[in-house]
Amino acid sequence: MDSSPAAPAPSLGSPTTRLEGREKVTGRARYAAEYALPDRAYAWPVPATVPRGRVTAVDTAGALALPGVLAVLTPSDAPRLGACDDPTLRVLQDLEVPHRGWYVALAVAETPEAARAAAAAVRVRYADEPHDCVLHTGHPAAYTPEQANGGYPAHREKGDAAAAFAAAPVRVDCAYSVPPLHNHPMEPHAATAHWDADAGTLTVYDSSQGSGLVRSTLADLFDLPADRVTVVSEHVGGAFGCKGTPRPHVVLAVMAARHTGRPVTLALPRRHLAAVVGHRAPTLHRVRLGARTDGTLTALAHEVTTHTSRVREFVEQAAVPARVMYAAPDLLTTHRVVPLDVPTPSWMRAPGECPGMYALESAMDELACALGIDPVELRVRNEPDAEPDSGHPFSSRHLVECLREGAARFDWAAHRTPRRDGPLLIGTGVASATYPVYVAPSSARAHALPDGTYLVQTNATDLGTGARTVLAQIAADALGVALDRVTVEIGHSALPQGAVAGGSAGTASWGWAVHDACTSLLALLARRSGPIPEAGVSVPADTTASAKQKSPYARHAFGAHFAQVQADTVTGEVRVRRLLGVFAAGRILNPLTARSQFVGGMVMGLGMALTEHSTMDPAFGDFAENDLASYHVPAHADVPDIEVHWLDEHDKHLNPVGGKGIGEIGIVGTAAAIGNAFHHATGRRIRELPLTPDRVLAALG
Repeated sequence: MDSSPAAPAPSLGSPTTRLEGREKVTGRARYAAEYALPDRAYAWPVPATVPRGRVTAVDTAGALALPGVLAVLTPSDAPRLGACDDPTLRVLQDLEVPHRGWYVALAVAETPEAARAAAAAVRVRYADEPHDCVLHTGHPAAYTPEQANGGYPAHREKGDAAAAFAAAPVRVDCAYSVPPLHNHPMEPHAATAHWDADAGTLTVYDSSQGSGLVRSTLADLFDLPADRVTVVSEHVGGAFGCKGTPRPHVVLAVMAARHTGRPVTLALPRRHLAAVVGHRAPTLHRVRLGARTDGTLTALAHEVTTHTSRVREFVEQAAVPARVMYAAPDLLTTHRVVPLDVPTPSWMRAPGECPGMYALESAMDELACALGIDPVELRVRNEPDAEPDSGHPFSSRHLVECLREGAARFDWAAHRTPRRDGPLLIGTGVASATYPVYVAPSSARAHALPDGTYLVQTNATDLGTGARTVLAQIAADALGVALDRVTVEIGHSALPQGAVAGGSAGTASWGWAVHDACTSLLALLARRSGPIPEAGVSVPADTTASAKQKSPYARHAFGAHFAQVQADTVTGEVRVRRLLGVFAAGRILNPLTARSQFVGGMVMGLGMALTEHSTMDPAFGDFAENDLASYHVPAHADVPDIEVHWLDEHDKHLNPVGGKGIGEIGIVGTAAAIGNAFHHATGRRIRELPLTPDRVLAALG
């Protein structure tokens, strides 16, 4: 009889609850503003109130006279900063005001309330300058940049798309508009900074997607050796991209700590976020599709115009998805950007793919209508054999399977006749989704301890996605032990370097390093004899060489979204009745947290379609919707039961854990599916998001 212990059940692939869940629901998990260091002070910034100009005077006397106020920093007396690649971080360094909301002073006080009162008491005078903050396609300052976000060439052309379009038997030529959007994570940007002058060290607790990048940036700005800077981002309450790079709040917190000699916490008020932490830039799209009468594409052109600030160029890569999706022999994708007196745009969940696929998938629906072909079938007929732009073979591509599976689960054919229920018009829509596979160099260290447990360390960041849990599952499987024997440490710049949590690349990047460290540790232990020493046995891993190898394959995740909506002909309200997504995203490592990520993305896409938008006020140069009372993220009542399914996809050309990333593909096709369903229900096409009642009633006439 075999008395050897049974091998533990595999951790990967099991629906494991979050390891830190109890800490979060009991309040033991500390976020950046919750580190109550002794003698802590608080800071509150002063935003500029002009859309463009120059500070001519700052009167701090009234603020400094208030009880509990410690200091007011201004451009004339704030600490000088060193060189930095990101000019949005060079706050309080000069008198220029590049856009409304740019910080022009900082109040520091004993309490948050006193700091806020002091900031309100600062009096700033400006010399106004003419400003321009309105984006339009014919703007004379528009230019074609060299690259769009992600390093993609801004312009790509294969064949002659214009000629092929002109010669096509069936053509659609449509303009679409996506407004500015804001990330609005649950935890606003916050930092607690402690400057130890005696030791010459800086410790910062920051709400960030990457504490390593924050550390290197602060070291440069404040002329410190990197090993004298520690940044902790142990728990982060959401980000969606806007915490992917350091933001002004962390620089100001360090300034205040250095100036006062006390720990300082700065938590940005939500109304400030619209101007200082990035946003999804507005995008204006022109999509031209030419096809034969059987639906085969002969030409595809996607042209995008967007804005950037005058502080730093950021170009939303919204035409790039068209280079991936469909087999068109003549293909044109291009971006133009207009520098305006606006805050600097940045990453927001699925930058590029999200607005770009809204326009492309809406145009595909319009083409299906023009041809009289089922929208699912049209997409299937244009499935490419290789990536259209590069010609590289796909490492795996199961879009057709996603469409077929989704159609079956949705009972698509049975719902293709629009219907009316009293004042409600009801219809269905479909859209495809894609998101690239990214992976970044990371490192990890695995320790075997004498009590039979293991410690795994890597400077990953868990934004609430379940990264800690999945990394522990990867480690447990690589070590061949039960999950409860593994402890994971993340979110600290002193740990082995980890990539920024962005681009749906976190698990693939950190997990690769964790896998390598654990398998190497297991091999080392197999060669050893005797007990584990008290200090333990450790093995490092670094994936830099492996992760930087250029793959000969085009690597992408794919998905299909199906929506049923109702449009109220009396009120103009559009509500989603049903939303279904089917995804092919490599190996699903934890079904529980994966489903949460897919659903979260789809909810965010629903908001993009129906409620979310920021309006740039042309007179004052700022976003009118700057809090959660005016910027309408979906509430529970807006969200139907969302169905999520995925294919069991095995792709050997990815990474040791086989994952493609799931944080962003859920949002990509949702808005287009909802917009297409609205057209199916009403016979009217609204090409500008969101589908608010005013636009709906105007369209219904």
